[in-house]
Amino acid sequence: MSTLSEETDGKMARILVVDDEDLNLRLIEALLRPQGYEVTLARDGAEALEKVRENPPDLILLDIMMPRMNGFETAGKIRSDPATMLIPIVMVTALQDVEDRVKALEVGADDFLTKPVDRMELRARVRSLLKVKAYNDHMKNYQQELEAQVAQRTEQLRQAFEKITRASLETIHRLARAAEYKDEDTGAHILRMSNYSAAIARKMGLDDVTVERILYAAPMHDVGKIGIPDSILLKPGPLGKEEWELMKQHTTIGARILEGSDGDFIRMAEMISLTHHEKWDGNGYPRGLQGEDIPLVARIVAIADVFDALMSKRPYKQPFSLEKSLGIIRESRGSHFDPEAVDAFFSIQDEILVIRGQFKDESVSKLVQMAGV
Repeated sequence: MSTLSEETDGKMARILVVDDEDLNLRLIEALLRPQGYEVTLARDGAEALEKVRENPPDLILLDIMMPRMNGFETAGKIRSDPATMLIPIVMVTALQDVEDRVKALEVGADDFLTKPVDRMELRARVRSLLKVKAYNDHMKNYQQELEAQVAQRTEQLRQAFEKITRASLETIHRLARAAEYKDEDTGAHILRMSNYSAAIARKMGLDDVTVERILYAAPMHDVGKIGIPDSILLKPGPLGKEEWELMKQHTTIGARILEGSDGDFIRMAEMISLTHHEKWDGNGYPRGLQGEDIPLVARIVAIADVFDALMSKRPYKQPFSLEKSLGIIRESRGSHFDPEAVDAFFSIQDEILVIRGQFKDESVSKLVQMAGV
C-alpha cells in the first residue's frame, strides 16, 4: 500500500480485468480491490475495447481464449490505437504452448500470468507494471509540458523578432528619409517604391524571404544622396555635365556607406544602392552593366524608383500623368529596364496603383509632423 501512491501519483490505479468466465473475474477482483485498486470487469474483447475507449485503465489483465474477440485480437487493437498503445497488458491464460506466448508478445503483451492465478504473483506483476505505467505517464506529461514551454518561448521569440524587425524597418525608413529630405515632396517615395519593388518581386516568383529583404532594403537605394551638394539636388533646371557626374556619385557613395555589414538587408541595400541606375542596354551608371549582369533586385527597384519619380513632383519637374508615366516605362522595356520585370510590373498594375493610393505624400507628411520627425 505504501508504494501505491508513488505508482499512481496519488490517484487510485484503474485495472481492467477481461475474462469470459465470471468466476475468474470475481476471483481477480477479490484479490485486487483490497490492495486499493479500482477494478473494472469485461467479459470479452469487444466489451473490453469499449471500456478502454470510455475510460482508459492503467493496466489490463486480459484472458486469451474468449468468444467474439480473443485476447490476441484485443491486444492488437489496443496497441494500434495511439491513445491506448502505452497501457500495460498482462495475458492471463491457461495456455502453456511457447507459440501462444510468442504470439502474445508479438501483438503487444507486456507480461503473462498462468491460470490458476497465484495471489502473490498477481500482486507483484501488477505493482511492477503499474510502476512502468506511472513512469510512462510521467514522461508523456513531461514531454507535453516541455512542448508547451517550447511553443511558448517560440512565440515569445517570434514576437520579439517581429518587434525588432519593425524597429529596424522604422530606422531604415527614417535614415532613408533623411537622405531624401532635401528633395521636394518625396516623403512617401521610399514607402511607395519599396512596396512597388516587393510586389514586382513577388510577381516574378521570388521567395518570401527575398521579397521581405527587398521591402526593407529598397528604401536605402538613394542613401548616397546625403553626400551630394544641395546646389545639385535642389537645382530647378537640367544639370550640367560636371554636375551630372557629381550626381551619379550618389550610387557609389551609398554603397560605401552601406558596405561591410553582416545584415542581409544592408548587404542587399548596398547592392541596390550601387546598381539601381544601371540599364538593361548597358548605358546606365556607375559601371555600365548590361542585361543579367545587373543584379535582379536592382532591376526590379529601378522600375519602381523611376515610376514613382515620374509621377512625383521634383525640383526640376512637375509630376507626369499616369498615362505618360506608364508609357515611358513601356517604351523603356528592353532598353532601360529588364523586359521580364516590366511585364511583371504591368501584370500587377492595379496593385501598384493601390499601393500608390495607400502612401500619399500628404498623409505621410502629417504622420511625420505628428511624430515630431
